[in-house]
Amino acid sequence: MDWLRETWSDVTTPSAVPETWVVVATAAAVLVVLAVPVAWRVARHALTIVHEAGHATVAVLVGRRLSGIRVHSDTSGLTLSRGRPRGPGMIATAFAGYPAPTVVGVGAAWLLARGYDVALLWALLVLVVGVLVGIRNWYGLWAVLVTLAVLVVVTGWASAQVQAVFAYAVTWFFLLGAPRAVLEMQAGRRDARRRRARDTSDAGLLGGLTHLPGAFWVGVLALVTVAGLALGALWLVGLQV
Repeated sequence: MDWLRETWSDVTTPSAVPETWVVVATAAAVLVVLAVPVAWRVARHALTIVHEAGHATVAVLVGRRLSGIRVHSDTSGLTLSRGRPRGPGMIATAFAGYPAPTVVGVGAAWLLARGYDVALLWALLVLVVGVLVGIRNWYGLWAVLVTLAVLVVVTGWASAQVQAVFAYAVTWFFLLGAPRAVLEMQAGRRDARRRRARDTSDAGLLGGLTHLPGAFWVGVLALVTVAGLALGALWLVGLQV
């Protein structure tokens, strides 16, 4: 019971917001990760986990039956659900993936701007545990367990300073990584066209569901992720909007 009371106190008690240079430094570090191919390939697994969590969450919310989540070694993922193959529910489910890291990033930025970095870490733990329940392949299980282990170590044993830096780095990663992933999807679509292969991207799926061009959905997803980045960045640097 003492542990629970202490944990609840840590979650609900705001801490001091780091100085601006710390916030900017974590953003710069994340930009390096996004720019270095090897680092991006490793870190992108976290983005994929949240991406698939977005698909799964919306699928459940619109009344579809979740069949499972897969995360692959090439950082791609797949969320399967049962229900009507067309209609608003399926469109919402297909759309939810790429904005999911942005939604998490904006929510995280809101918490950090108010000093709730520990609350953010616990929220991320809950999110990853939720994905763990739905994982249906061995590589995905390994990727999620590694992610969960890192979060448990930082949340349970790291110092307050390390927790704050980690929370800001993760938040910047979701905010900056989401537009990067949309650009990557568009590059994959171009490559598929050159090879005359079927467009299996989320934008391609949305195009088939709505009869609007896949490029339209790429633009919408880019707009959503960039707008979320702008809002989250404003909160992270201390400007209240």
